[in-house]
Amino acid sequence: MITDPVLLRIGETVLRGHAGESQEARLELRQLWDEIGGDSGDPLQRCTLAHSLADLQGDPADELAWDLRALTAAAEITDEHTARAGVELPAAALYPSLYLNLAECYRKLGDPGRAREYLALTRDTIGTLGDDEYGELIRDGLRTVAEQLDGI
Repeated sequence: MITDPVLLRIGETVLRGHAGESQEARLELRQLWDEIGGDSGDPLQRCTLAHSLADLQGDPADELAWDLRALTAAAEITDEHTARAGVELPAAALYPSLYLNLAECYRKLGDPGRAREYLALTRDTIGTLGDDEYGELIRDGLRTVAEQLDGI
């Protein structure tokens, strides 16, 4: 169970964002980004926050910028970080979702080559996920993006 108060706050804000309050959620998450120290804050908090902010962007270029920040932060996360925050996944399990979102960003931006590169990285790391609801969500996303890229 997640115990890190910043991660919990991110989750609550994201839920509101997906429930129709996307502009308010974006503003609150941007404020939280500043509160945690931006690019110099805790890597797990930065990764989660940037990844969440990416999902709430209306412009694919802005989405890409936030997802790239999340990927940069992910490189600093260890299993100790995730355990200390109460995240029940190893640090490596963060990558399939990050790569999948980057593949989707590049697809939306009209760069199928880069999209396929990140889709391959998603496939390479998908084994870090369990056979649970979250793992299935990412696997479904992988199939969807792959199908969309096959149509290009």
